[in-house]
Amino acid sequence: MVLAACSNNNEGGNKGNGNTNVPVKQEATEGNDGANADSGASEDPLGKYDPPIEVTTVRNLSDVVENNVLGVLEGETFEDNRWTRVYEEQLGIKIRNEWVVKGNPDSDQYVQKMNVTLASGELPDFLSVNAVQLKQLTESDLIEDMTELYEKYASPLTKDILSQEGTGPFDAATFDGKLMAIPQVEPSIERSMFVWIRTDWLNKLGLQPPKTMADVLAISKAFTEDDPDGDGKPDTFGLGVTKDLWGGANGLEGFMAGYKAYPNLWVEDASGKLVFGSIQPEVKQALQALQDMFKNGQIDKEFGIKDGGKVAEDITAGKIGMEYGEQWNSIWPLQLNKNNEPDAQWQAFPIVSESGELPKVPQKFSTTKFFVVRKGAEHPEAVIKLFNLHLEKNWGETAEFDVYYAPKEAESVWQLSPVQPAPPKKNVTAYREIDAARKAGDFQALKGEAKTIQEKIDLYNSGSEEGFAVWGWERIYGPEGSMGITDQYDKNNQFLIDKFVAAPTPTMVERKSTLEKLQDETFVKIILGDPIDSFDKFVEDWKKLGGDQMTQEVNEWYASTK
Repeated sequence: MVLAACSNNNEGGNKGNGNTNVPVKQEATEGNDGANADSGASEDPLGKYDPPIEVTTVRNLSDVVENNVLGVLEGETFEDNRWTRVYEEQLGIKIRNEWVVKGNPDSDQYVQKMNVTLASGELPDFLSVNAVQLKQLTESDLIEDMTELYEKYASPLTKDILSQEGTGPFDAATFDGKLMAIPQVEPSIERSMFVWIRTDWLNKLGLQPPKTMADVLAISKAFTEDDPDGDGKPDTFGLGVTKDLWGGANGLEGFMAGYKAYPNLWVEDASGKLVFGSIQPEVKQALQALQDMFKNGQIDKEFGIKDGGKVAEDITAGKIGMEYGEQWNSIWPLQLNKNNEPDAQWQAFPIVSESGELPKVPQKFSTTKFFVVRKGAEHPEAVIKLFNLHLEKNWGETAEFDVYYAPKEAESVWQLSPVQPAPPKKNVTAYREIDAARKAGDFQALKGEAKTIQEKIDLYNSGSEEGFAVWGWERIYGPEGSMGITDQYDKNNQFLIDKFVAAPTPTMVERKSTLEKLQDETFVKIILGDPIDSFDKFVEDWKKLGGDQMTQEVNEWYASTK
């Protein structure tokens, strides 16, 4: 699949005072003196260790990497591949995996293995952790202070790219003024929402793209009642929704934003305080609209038990004509429908508001992976050098994008690297380069990612069977592509960024999952027909069960950043 948080610099905003299951190591290894000691590494950000060094880490091996990358590459393994080789050849860094678990980072097996590693206190030299784990390791004094090391060893390119998402990712990794991890900055801009619509149905029914939420509701009604697939049966739905409610495909974030409702985000109110979007009255209005759609058969009556995969099956079968999702939806799940119905056509449109004014586009803070270094590691700066070279080989002056990022034989080869930083706006930048070349009628100057993407668009435009398989890419980067809308969102300053970017507060650690379950169960039941005033009861319960305390903690953090 294809792939700007804001906050002021956090001086001691994360106080490191949450619950933890990680034991304090009784005698942390000495030798780095707060990570200030020179470990003998070349101060050149891309300088080579001589003699070479070995650093250890732990990793997961996803199905995508195992099947779509290693499965098609010859002579490369997860332990010995083009990335491990270039790190050793150019930096003198040999990487050894202490353990590898098959599956995604959220798989039970990986989570359990990671928990055992963290609880033991016996860490590899470096590893990636989430925000909760980062906080626990910091409190337990098991990891290095990276503040001075980052200043000393990060290349200008690394510093530039990791700052493009604003200070939020670094605020999240800063405790008592110390940078305790290198954030692998993820782009909030890539979480932008669109309304994806079957335009062949739209045209068949003589409808126009939506300009207001009333238009969205009218399109949903027509797609449900006016037989857009022409089979004479009432078997289509206006809007695809997953039982999980949120997410990059068939989620409701974009729909609710049309009512100025921003669930799951911390947003600033008129007084400058942070409030939780899920308990605001605008959410109740959006839920009422969804309940009405459900009653009128515009949402599958079984949506409450259908996950994303099941909804994708309905899209594939041509039963759904509209869904809210991110820019990659044309690759999955919409390409599945195109494969099944070659005449089907989908297009992304901007989300809309009730009034017709430009809506705010909600964006969850996306940086969730932080690279920490074991306290006492002989070469704590090595992980920073890995970041430097990964960015240089893909986006620097000596970049070999077609070798190290997206070669024709394996598009996701970048995932072989244990660190995978990337420019947050790389996709919208590629779109802008392609669009400029398209308007100039000259694609010769394109390079790197933009060149690779344009080759896919050319393949699609060739009309070949192979080109048909990359239709989804054209729907992202072509003249009507979703990335063109992202470009406009950005230029129009429409993004509404999650304002809370710190490590979880103590109450979040203890109560967040319970409150999320309460929220989602309540919202699903309301859509299915529970009295709309159930929302008010949910708000009361949310506050009593930890929400008020969580809000207080969030605002204490927010005040400390100003």
